Amino acid sequence: MKLLRILTVCAALTFSAMPAIARPDSDLPTTEAVVSTGADDYGDDHQLLVMLRLPATHYRPDATYGGRYIDDNSRSARQRRAEDLARQHGLTLVEGWPMAILGIDCYVMRYPDSTDADHLIAQLSRDPQVEWAQPVARFDGMAQSSGAGRTTDGKNGDAMTARAGVTATAKPGAAADADASGDPLYSVQPAARYWHLAELHRYTRGRGITVAVVDSGIDASHPDLHGQLDVNNNFVDAGPTPAENHGTAVAGIIAARVGGGGIIGVAPQARLMGLRACWQQRDLATRCNSFTLSKAINFAILNGAQVINLSLSGPPDRLLDRLLDVALERGISVVGAIDPHATSPTFPASHHGVLAVASQARSPLGAASVTPEAQATSAASSGTAGLRSLAATIALAQPGSATRAGSDASPALSAEPHLLAPGNDIPTSAPGARWAFVSGSSYAAAHVSGMLALLDELRPDSSPAQMRTLLQSGAALHAATIDACTTIARLVRDLRCARQISQHGAAP
Repeated sequence: MKLLRILTVCAALTFSAMPAIARPDSDLPTTEAVVSTGADDYGDDHQLLVMLRLPATHYRPDATYGGRYIDDNSRSARQRRAEDLARQHGLTLVEGWPMAILGIDCYVMRYPDSTDADHLIAQLSRDPQVEWAQPVARFDGMAQSSGAGRTTDGKNGDAMTARAGVTATAKPGAAADADASGDPLYSVQPAARYWHLAELHRYTRGRGITVAVVDSGIDASHPDLHGQLDVNNNFVDAGPTPAENHGTAVAGIIAARVGGGGIIGVAPQARLMGLRACWQQRDLATRCNSFTLSKAINFAILNGAQVINLSLSGPPDRLLDRLLDVALERGISVVGAIDPHATSPTFPASHHGVLAVASQARSPLGAASVTPEAQATSAASSGTAGLRSLAATIALAQPGSATRAGSDASPALSAEPHLLAPGNDIPTSAPGARWAFVSGSSYAAAHVSGMLALLDELRPDSSPAQMRTLLQSGAALHAATIDACTTIARLVRDLRCARQISQHGAAP
């Protein structure tokens, strides 16, 4: 039976791919920016975002009259208005996107290399048609490098290690059931061990809760994610959504299905809204920008997302801040990753109302190890140099006194006390029916988004502020380690976890 489980994980699992749902078309004529998978440059240099106010709808007689009237608020009229504005300021219109929830059309305009961007923004802002103009900012996925044999994600390090075939000895009870059901990595998931997922899943699995994953492309055909995505749209370019590391890993942590062959998501019955607003570069770094993110967040707000996961960080951004204000006002919970290297406010972690999340530090005590048998199986299943050089020991994230001493957070940079969640050496899904161990606040944020889906099922009418109160037990001034069992127990009378975790770490 044990050999069968190993062969099951190592086998090349084949599923018919979920067809990528075409990206919603803008009702504004555009010149599409095309980015090939693996490209390092989106082509957003020397570009501005120009927000034009939507004119009040009114009608005027056609020149020939004859009883016909022309709508001055039509898409063609709005396009002409943008083209005229671009021409007046020596700009080239690149692309446009309607954002009626903000009362604007958002346009990307390119300016000449010799033009000073700040001077141009000041000129545009004086035009009565312009609500505001701003630079196109760039954002990065919040992953970290760790361990030998791992591929790094630029400065942040996307610690993706292919580990198809990793096995672990299941514990008795619920964990053994998970292993028997075809998820042998469940027992080495920090959330399974310290969040008591098996106990929580007896009462809530996030059934029917829609979580928008605004990220790089998700591999919708991955065994753990097959059938989990209601939407898989591409807001980066005109092509189908590619399978990329960061987005696939985040999606797996949130909602990997039971019996998929690897892990179990925090909320395995949640519905995922895959919104590709970021792209994977040749060095495996994950990059996004203001325009791609704004289109994805706008879509999430308009299409029923109950949680928006933003495992990324970058500079404060007026357009994105406005969109998050709308999301929070509509009762949508927003989760953002903290940049541990930031020295000034960032988006989205510093936005008021966002649940800003950092990774719990590794604990030097009680770390779980990958068995030599599992290591050998992993190497044999892949045969790559990267797998052969993989360290035999994986230190799993564990709450405790080390958490308070060394999380990857910058406490002063979030608007409210931030949350700490598992974010080190997390097993999760990787493109191509593979699994990986990943680290970084990106993945801590994904845990919190899954937790919100569990809470939303139990308390569907709670506001984002009420969700924060449930998650952040006690009077935490700077940070709070999430005690998932206690949080759910507040809503479920009979829940009893085998081993409680206090605010300061695991009980002895």
